[in-house]
Formats: sequence, structure tokens, C-alpha cells
Amino acid sequence: MADSTPLLSHCDKPAEPKRPPRSLDETIEGCIGDFGWWQFLQAILVSLAWVFDAQQTFISVFTDAEPSWHCTQGGDESVCNALSNICELSKNSWSWDWPSHTSIISEWGLECAPSFITGLPASAFFMGCLAGGLALATLADSTLGRKNMLLFSCLMMSFSSIFTVFSPNIWIYSVLRFFNGFGRATVGTCALVLSTELVGKRWRGQVGVVGFFCFTLGFLSLPVMAYVNRGSSWRTLYLWISVPTILYCILVHFLVHESPRWLFVRGRKEEAVLTLKSMAQANQSPITMSFSNVLIEQESWNVDIYSSIKILLNKRWAAKRLAAMMVGGFGIGMVYYGMPLGLGNLSVNLYLGVTLNALSELPASLITFFLIGKMKRKDSLLGFTILSGVCSVLCVVVGKVSPSLQIAMELISFFSACSAFNMSLIYTLELFPTCVRNSAISMVRQALVFGGVFSPLLVAAGRTNNFISFGVFGLVIGICGLPLVGLPETRGGTICDTMDEEEHKQNEKAAAAIATLA
Repeated sequence: MADSTPLLSHCDKPAEPKRPPRSLDETIEGCIGDFGWWQFLQAILVSLAWVFDAQQTFISVFTDAEPSWHCTQGGDESVCNALSNICELSKNSWSWDWPSHTSIISEWGLECAPSFITGLPASAFFMGCLAGGLALATLADSTLGRKNMLLFSCLMMSFSSIFTVFSPNIWIYSVLRFFNGFGRATVGTCALVLSTELVGKRWRGQVGVVGFFCFTLGFLSLPVMAYVNRGSSWRTLYLWISVPTILYCILVHFLVHESPRWLFVRGRKEEAVLTLKSMAQANQSPITMSFSNVLIEQESWNVDIYSSIKILLNKRWAAKRLAAMMVGGFGIGMVYYGMPLGLGNLSVNLYLGVTLNALSELPASLITFFLIGKMKRKDSLLGFTILSGVCSVLCVVVGKVSPSLQIAMELISFFSACSAFNMSLIYTLELFPTCVRNSAISMVRQALVFGGVFSPLLVAAGRTNNFISFGVFGLVIGICGLPLVGLPETRGGTICDTMDEEEHKQNEKAAAAIATLA
């Protein structure tokens, strides 16, 4: 029996007197193992949501771009040339290089519109992300659960993209982009939490990093789709990324289980037991264990939609952790979203710089994936933020000496920010118990996005002085990383499921520390 069912060796052992499981980690891993093939496939499928997340985030790079143009043959070359301002030229003296429907700028005649108008759709998207994160953050912890929240977010993101195809003007387009960002806000959070709660604690870090790989894959897929559809309407690109999302939701609905941790914490023990049995059967493992003795410490407070955030703020230790992670996330987000935007201010080819920045996310994910089991969370996060800050400031210092050295510093800074971005989410999911974990990660993600809101303003102000952009980036991420010093280390620790359990663990550690000093 033990040879044929290695994942259930603990469950198949004859009953013998022993203490009941102290946590859901022991209960769940004892029944289905910490990482079976069916868990692996489900974790991969859930993580694919990050692909669509990245596509929705960066699609405006192509759909909202100003196309290239040329002077027409009938134009006066003394008036119309490559250096001319098309807003000062007559309509018959120039023409777009591609059909006007390739971009919203050319289709709606926005080439001479104020920057506020042309930038409104992208701003509306990120404002939607902030609003959606605040409004939907607690639903995955309270009423909907991880799986249903992921489905809701992906479907809202997809259908708002389909409606965007029918936008008649920039104003309707911006409103739909707001709803698109609103739905997108919790996709990455739900995917990260659900995928990591389906496996044992030894594989949490590696499974979490898979989502970051998928995000990079989605980002890199956009140039391919845009190139294939060059000359086609910008609306076609929205269809390319929205229809597959609907098909993905169908697969998730039928193939992915709800988190058994969340079901236990919500008091839905029967459903949790059925889920565990189904996962064990999918791993081709016989079920011989009786679940009648599965125990879990129930939470001493009632969970409603917004109680997750309230309890995070009311518990001093939770508020301290959340504040530190959000402050750090603000600085990381400012550099993560601002660095690619600021490449136009450096002495480097813009297209080469953007390509290198996109590709630098891959080694950041690889390093996090292979070293997550050995890396101390707090020390690594501090190191990445400091390195990113120092190299960002050095971009300003060495820019006058060597453009090659300047782009090298920029790439190291962005790489460090990517690594810090990844590590901050993994660290957050280990700092907070199951009952509020999704809400905590959502708040940290909102801090990351909020930092990105200020990045375009600094980049625009830094066109004449790089210190206003890259210098401020470096100072902010360095200073915002300092509150992380007071957080506990979580590598190799057991995930708690309730606030009371987390407090009990802290008290035990404090008592052990006092006993050691005595």
C-alpha cells in the first residue's frame, strides 16, 4: 500500500494513538501530500491567469500609441519634413504610415489633443485597479472564496475588453478601461493565493513564482500579437486577449478546486473534506483515512465582507506588518512601473531599452524560483530594494560619463525592483493567516499600483533633469524599504489559518526567547 500510494502514506497508516494535527498544514499534507501531479496541474492552470493580467495591463502600449507618419508627395518639402510638427501642417501634406484604425490616436484624430486626453485611458485603467482592489479585496476571504473571485475577476476583465471593441470615442473607451482595471485588480492576488494554498508549505514559494513567469509570458506575448496584427484595427488586439480569457474561465470552473484551507476556515468542513477526497482520488490514491477527527481552531470573530480589513487594522501586530509591506510596496511599485516609462529620458534606443527591460523580468523570476527555498524573505527584500535604489541614483551620476553604463545601472535597478516585487507578494502571503491573507495581499498590490500612479508624473518632470525621475525613484524605494527591518522572518515556517492561531504562535516564540535569555 505504501509503495503504490506515496502521497497518502500518512493517511494509510494504521490508526495509532497520537495528538491531533496542530494545523491545517499537517491535516491537508497528511491526506494528499504536499505536492502531487494533480496539485501541480491545478497550480499551473490557476497561475495562467497572470498571462491575461499582463496582457490587459500593457495592451495600451500598442492600442494607444501614436503611429508614425510621412509627408505626402503633394506636400511642400520646405514645410513638411521628418522634424515638422504635424499639428502645424495642413491635413493634405502628411499621412499616417499605417491605416488610421491601427490606433485610437489616428482613428479618433487625437494627434493634437492635450496629453491629459491621450493619457486618460491608461490613467483610467490604473484608477480602476485601485478602486477594484479596495472594493473587491475582501470578497475572496469572506463570501466568494478564492476560485469564484478569480472567475468573477477574469470574466469582468474579459467582457469589459469585448465591450471596448465597440467604443465610439475616447470617453467611452476610457470608462470601459476603468471597468477593465476594476475587474483586473484582484486577478493576480486570487491566482497567487489559490495556487499556493493547493500545495504543501515546502512548495509554496516555487508555486508562487510560477505566476510571475506567467506574467512575464503574457507581457512578452503582446509584441508578438501586435506584430501579427500590424495594419489591423486596434480593436482586433482586444479580441485576441479577451476571448481566450473566457475559454480559460471555463477550464478553471470545471478543473480547479476551491481552496480546502478557505473552506475549513469558513466552517464548511463537509465541502473541505469532499475537496480533499477529490484531490486525493485525482492523484490515484485510495482514501482510507477517516476525516471525523479533523480539527481546526475556529476564529473568535465573525467574518463579514469588510471584517478582514477591520481585523487587520485592529490587531496591532497585523497593522504593523501590513503598514510595513504597503510602504515598501509603494516604493517598489514606483520603480517597477516608472523605470520602463523613463527610458525615453536616457541616452539609449527606446525600443532596445524596452525589450531589455521586459526580458530582465525572466532572470528575476528564475532567481526567485530556484532560490526561494534558501532565501530569507526579509533580508532578500531589503537587499533588492537597497540595490535598486542605489543603481537608480547611479543612473543619474553615470549618465554624463557613459550611456552604456547608464543603461546597465537602469537594468540592474529594474531587475532588482522585479525581484523585490515578486518577493514582496510571497513574503506577504506568509506573514498573514488564511482568513485575511487574500485581503492583505490585495492591499499590498494596491500599494504597488499606487506607487505606479506617481511614476508618469516624475518621468514627465524629469525630461530635463534625470534626478527628478531616476534620482527620486532611488531615494523613495530605499527609504520605503526601511520599515521592513521590523518584520519577522517566515522562511520554512508554518502557515497559520486564524488570527488567534497566529497570536498563539507569536506568544510561544516570545516565551521561548525569554527563556533563552534567562
